Amino acid sequence: MSRKQRKAKQLHAQFFRKNKGNLTVAIFVALLSVAANLILSWLLKAMMDTVEGNAPYPVLFLLGIGILLCGIVILCGFGEYVFKTRFIAKATKQYREYAFSRLLKKRIQSFSKENTSTYISVLSNDLNAINTQYLSKIPDLIFQVGVFIGALGMMLWYSPLLTAVGIGFSLLPVVASLALGNRLAPAEKALSERNERYTGVLKDALSGFSVIKSFKAEEAIGRLFHQHNETLTAAAQKRDKTAVAVSSVANLAGLVAQLGVFFVAAVLAAKNMGVTSGTVVIFVQLMNFVIGPIATLPTIFSGRKASMALIDKLATLLTENAEEGEERRGKEVTAKREIRLNGVTYAYPGDKPVIKDLSLTFSCGKSYAVVGASGSGKSTLLNLLTSSYPDYSGEILFDGKELKSIDTDALYNLISVIQQNVFIFNGSVYDNITMFSPFDEEKVNLAVERSGLKRLVEEKGYGYLCGEGGCALSGGEKQRIAIARSLLRDTPVLLVDEATSALDKNTENEVNQALFSLKELTKIMVRHTLSEKFLRSCDEIVVLKEGGVYEKGDFEELMAKKDYFYSLYTVSRTSE
Repeated sequence: MSRKQRKAKQLHAQFFRKNKGNLTVAIFVALLSVAANLILSWLLKAMMDTVEGNAPYPVLFLLGIGILLCGIVILCGFGEYVFKTRFIAKATKQYREYAFSRLLKKRIQSFSKENTSTYISVLSNDLNAINTQYLSKIPDLIFQVGVFIGALGMMLWYSPLLTAVGIGFSLLPVVASLALGNRLAPAEKALSERNERYTGVLKDALSGFSVIKSFKAEEAIGRLFHQHNETLTAAAQKRDKTAVAVSSVANLAGLVAQLGVFFVAAVLAAKNMGVTSGTVVIFVQLMNFVIGPIATLPTIFSGRKASMALIDKLATLLTENAEEGEERRGKEVTAKREIRLNGVTYAYPGDKPVIKDLSLTFSCGKSYAVVGASGSGKSTLLNLLTSSYPDYSGEILFDGKELKSIDTDALYNLISVIQQNVFIFNGSVYDNITMFSPFDEEKVNLAVERSGLKRLVEEKGYGYLCGEGGCALSGGEKQRIAIARSLLRDTPVLLVDEATSALDKNTENEVNQALFSLKELTKIMVRHTLSEKFLRSCDEIVVLKEGGVYEKGDFEELMAKKDYFYSLYTVSRTSE
């Protein structure tokens, strides 16, 4: 069994995990409903024969059966209301949570290769389709099979001849259902693909709204949206048309079969060939229970097939770009001595190397500034240290242990990252700082103070909502939250990618001072803007040029050499 097949099996199992009790009761209710419908058919025959004087049942007895039948119907409705809905709700909840938990186990570089709109689509639109076409149909399948078998048995009991006639006419809906039933799965799959593309366009348009407006691209984006909306609508209409066609043809064939049986039964009754009026009535009623499943079951099976295809689609997504052997990576790793890069080379797919034969040592507990012109490989170096790009050549060693052999969870226990583009979710300031992890209040307050967030907390409180993407915060406040959350984790290594770019000079100095006050912390900080005060505080400045180390040393040494760093610094001072 392939990894994808195993994943699909695990996904499918989530529908039934700790949910079999609800499903069992829902199936029992479906079987009880089968009994209710068959009893109703018998009751109609008995009442008709009683009217004609052909049945030995007293009216009060039939009335009692009718009252009992009403009680069963009420019980069935209550059972479906409670247990069927509970089964579906729990099944979809567990499926979503399992899929999302597997998604969160992907490594950064794996997820970065994928389209997020695809996941949005499979966990919303596709799951709704699975819910409608598969989960909710499981009790219906039991009902249809049960009522078909029960009705056929009763028909044989009352008149084998009419049963043979009914079976002959029933071949019509069988042929119709088989002819059209298999068309639903490909239509559902095509709709899923169109939904995915539409979701991607919508997501891009909303996230890039300011860019669209500033470049006056509304008309072009509107056309793009219209195009994808039109194709989505067409795919949805095609799926609906297919479903309607399957149902309509099956219903027409069923009607023809039912009328055929009715007329044959009426002729037999008129000629006194052992068929009573009650028998005609019950056969018309029972034919519904024979033809209905014949018309419905292919649609149910087609819906299940389409749902399995959607589950396979998600299984493919969860196995694509997944890291093999992650569970075999080392859990024990330290950063107490040094982080060493030996002859590291890395190139983005289809491009020339960004990092070329880079050898470098970061001694633990020291502060490093990584500087260089745009495109020199500064941010790529940080991404390599976070294991975001594992397909490098050479060695990256944490206390002598190769990065590729280190479990990512163990690695993230060692490092915290402050990036230029800050992730802020629509939650409170406190939750954005702690990322929902429990921390001592004093520790949180200290991180807030050191990051320069104290004023925001005093004015608005920890419960202040940051808004989607941090829209209720200034750029500087977002950066301070990112710094606070990294300081709070208290990891031995801190990677900083121009984290103070959105801060004013006073706040920048305060944050830098806080960072440098953490003496036992290894700080590797990429700088695009060159501040003398900051650079003088670093133990070493690493100057990158064209993906390699051009020179390194402290501020005084590099300025005295009057080489590449001297030029970079002089130009940056002139441009201010």
